[in-house]
Amino acid sequence: MTVNPREYADEPDGFENDDSLADIELRDDFFTDSTNNTDPDADSAPDADSATGPAPGYARKQTDYAQGDYELEERHALRRVAGLSTELDDVTEVEYRQLRLERVVLVGVWTEGTVTDADNSLAELKLLAETAGSLVLDALSQRRQKPDPATYVGPGKVDHLRMVVAETGADTVVCDGELSPSQLRNLEDRVKVKVVDRTALILDIFAQHARSKEGKTQVELAQLEYMKQRLRGWGGSLSRQAGGRVGVQGGGIGGRGPGETKLETDRRRITTRMAKLRRELDHMQTARVTKKAERVRREIPAVVIAGYTNAGKSSLLNRLTNAGVLVEDALFATLDPTTRRTTTGDGRVYTLSDTVGFVRHLPHQLVEAFRSTLEEVTDADLVVHVVDGAHADPEGQIAAVREVFAEIGADRVPELIVINKSDVADPLVLARLLGREPHAVVVSARTGEGVHDVLLAIEGDLPRPTVDVDALIPYGRGDLVNKIHEHGEIIELDHTADGTRVRALVNPGLAGELEQFHVASTT
Repeated sequence: MTVNPREYADEPDGFENDDSLADIELRDDFFTDSTNNTDPDADSAPDADSATGPAPGYARKQTDYAQGDYELEERHALRRVAGLSTELDDVTEVEYRQLRLERVVLVGVWTEGTVTDADNSLAELKLLAETAGSLVLDALSQRRQKPDPATYVGPGKVDHLRMVVAETGADTVVCDGELSPSQLRNLEDRVKVKVVDRTALILDIFAQHARSKEGKTQVELAQLEYMKQRLRGWGGSLSRQAGGRVGVQGGGIGGRGPGETKLETDRRRITTRMAKLRRELDHMQTARVTKKAERVRREIPAVVIAGYTNAGKSSLLNRLTNAGVLVEDALFATLDPTTRRTTTGDGRVYTLSDTVGFVRHLPHQLVEAFRSTLEEVTDADLVVHVVDGAHADPEGQIAAVREVFAEIGADRVPELIVINKSDVADPLVLARLLGREPHAVVVSARTGEGVHDVLLAIEGDLPRPTVDVDALIPYGRGDLVNKIHEHGEIIELDHTADGTRVRALVNPGLAGELEQFHVASTT
């Protein structure tokens, strides 16, 4: 099943200002269907007319049907639809490759910031829930100094939530925060439906979108880390001990003693599984380290595209390199890093990589599990930080991404701010961001406007060779001349009877190879 490209999404209006500050009431259009208001710039493939590739000098061959298109078609082959009933008289009406949407109610606690901040947080939770495969029916938010230690929201709001769940027929409650095991248990006991917190929601999205073996392993490790402290069962099923004479296989000689509860057994199995996954990740990391060592040996600069989820990182990578990676208007659409080799206008070679997107309050389990992948940002020579210029709070996105940079030790890497979606962004917002971030450029990955400026900015920020060499290279060593073109900056080049006379700026390693052909200065 193919899906037509989607249009830019209008940002949810969110809350109305309430003078009481006790609760936040949402506008009626908060729950409107967003299928017709989507964002091709963030994660949708450009149309045929606009997909003309990079600026002149950067063009690459592009296949008629990119790999990302196949992946997008495969993902949408198992899409969820609302209102699919299983109680049908004619079973031929059932679409077996479609799943019923979960019906959810959102709950948030507003502890700090302004009403707009609370609006943006709950609107983002709505997008996360829809990406995970659910239909948002209602949303509640409470103003508190801190979340209730027992039920996340206050007792009165819990009663209100139970009434809303009963009236709407919801089967899931999604909380905008990470809940403790006791909070999850208490809230489920009160509202009588499944309760999911923000961390579990993000982990579920990652599990759906992970494609590579390494990505799936990283997500499983993060889910097990989250699940380990939240194991529980119905009644006493997980608290029964297996010691003494319990059952035919559990009793008799060798079976007596204090025993071990099923909860402890499951926790031990999870610990064992996590240890195995960590060993597998260490083994997988060897291939990445080998490739990175080769790039370092050849002194190829590395540029990494990072930023908030759904800001248009994959679309920008496709626009700059014709990489053909999957693009979709969804949060965390691509998790696996993609690296492409490209060249500057003067012929220097560098690599351009796409990374996993970030989000506010990114679960620490994911940061730890994806640390090996995020090291691509730490070891880069330049970070291209993509910002959604059409978002309601772009400054908040920048702060959230830089917070993750600091956590992984990438805050000292040179940074280039690229403000995306200029074709739909408010010009006043773009001017405000350019004033706040002096080292920034504006681009539209959808239309291609500003792409040349991005390429020039990347070229200007790439590390430049520092060793000045003057060499006469024999014609039989054309490989050295090619290396100078790829990894150096040629100042003068002349073809003489004895060979190629080159004066250039090169890296120390290449300067050592050219030392035997060095020409003494005549001045």
